[in-house]
Amino acid sequence: MSRIPGSPGPPRSPRSLRVVVVNGSPSERSKTMGLAGLVSDRLGDLLPIELHRIDVYRLGHGFTGATAREDVPSEVEHEIRLVEEADVVVAATPVFRASYSGMFKHFFDFVDQYGLANKLVILVATGGSDRHALVIEHALRPLFGFFQAAVAPVGFYANAGDFDGTLVLNGEVYSRVEVGLNDIVPQLKALADTEL
Repeated sequence: MSRIPGSPGPPRSPRSLRVVVVNGSPSERSKTMGLAGLVSDRLGDLLPIELHRIDVYRLGHGFTGATAREDVPSEVEHEIRLVEEADVVVAATPVFRASYSGMFKHFFDFVDQYGLANKLVILVATGGSDRHALVIEHALRPLFGFFQAAVAPVGFYANAGDFDGTLVLNGEVYSRVEVGLNDIVPQLKALADTEL
């Protein structure tokens, strides 16, 4: 059956959202990545996503020794561009000395000043106790405010007692993730409905 000219076609399926997780933990077995994984898995339950993960500790001496973007190796430049081209960035860091990790900040020092403008950024942090929970409001939110990112209203924090190894066990953390992501579902769906 042919379509009548001028009539709307069949509804278009939403495209997959390009989601990039930046894991600022310096260790391979990471509670931070455990929480970021919980967030990105739930995102994938809500909408189709294409997930890419950047572990800053794997980027090597060419990354840690660079002082300007033009100094980073081509593989690190590729990772930076993936962040700048993402639909959603999950920015995840452990708390060190009441702030984000140095390697996490070093990575974002290379991101273009306008590379995250209006981009949806979801904040994730882990720490030894709940007294570090304000890192989201006092350190992470101002950092991404500088980039003029569209930071999700709710950030996600978990303390060491919420985990068994790297697995989140605390049901309250799951509940916070559920509520926080459901708050931005309309924004996510709008992103998925836009053309590339």
